[in-house]
Amino acid sequence: MESTESSYVSSPEGLRNRSPPPQPKSPDSDHVEKSTYVRFLVSNAAAGSVIGKGGSTITEFQSKSGARIQLSRSHEFFPGTSDRIIMISGTIDDVLKALELILAKLLSELNVDDGDDAEPRTKVRLIVPNSSCGSIIGKGGSTIKSFIEDSQAGIKISPQDNNYYGLNDRLVTLTGTLDEQMRAFELILPKLAEDPHYSQNIHAPFSYAAAYNAMNYAPNGAGGAKFQNQKEDYSNSVTIGVADGHIGLVLGRGGRNISEISQVSGARIKISDRGDFMSGTTDRKVTITGSQRAIRQAESMIMQKVANASERMMD
Repeated sequence: MESTESSYVSSPEGLRNRSPPPQPKSPDSDHVEKSTYVRFLVSNAAAGSVIGKGGSTITEFQSKSGARIQLSRSHEFFPGTSDRIIMISGTIDDVLKALELILAKLLSELNVDDGDDAEPRTKVRLIVPNSSCGSIIGKGGSTIKSFIEDSQAGIKISPQDNNYYGLNDRLVTLTGTLDEQMRAFELILPKLAEDPHYSQNIHAPFSYAAAYNAMNYAPNGAGGAKFQNQKEDYSNSVTIGVADGHIGLVLGRGGRNISEISQVSGARIKISDRGDFMSGTTDRKVTITGSQRAIRQAESMIMQKVANASERMMD
């Protein structure tokens, strides 16, 4: 995946030139009162600029918008990326105000000489639960088509990713100018707020990010995380056999499966070289080292990968 940081380019005028979102006719309209949230990805560097020195920027944005702004810790990334998660929660209007403040800030951070006066088109990647994607797509894609036409933003929903344990979310990428992205948000957010499944996720916004990194990192106050000083229990070791033909499934593309299993479980995993088999078999040696709990979890995840493949082959 491309870096979120490189997606943002300079537009200092972006916030000033944008017309405000249409105001609801009635003061007690659902649009004002209904609480919701939005989660999206930012690079570590972009997260730092949103927080500001001593938390000054995030405090200012919360005060101006009325929304609550939270970030995952400095090493709690969205699985498969090196990007952190920002969650904004509050009424729909408050969330939209905070979104515009943050996106305008990120636009102004990077100096890019476009050589013309065109407003830059950037990307924002939203995190949306699988169960809520249907409300954005609509029957036969009708809703997403109308949102694209009305906002002029590109809206693309990623396929479901089954490679990460416990990940039930997809990324929805909005491409366009700040105006176009905000119009898209104004259409998407009320639609998501209507979905009862969507609102349930507000209580654990970073749960999988925390689980993904918890075995490798320990909390270090509110500001981030620190790497543990290798005090994990590596006194236990178990070697299991995995068929040579299934080793690729355990490794994953670019080693991402084995990396994920290691990070989630906290165990170290070593696979024997080609031709180095368990005695009397053609199974490769997979050596798992760590605490007993870490070993059990890693072994379970490895065997699940193999079992899923075997089931597919039998279908």
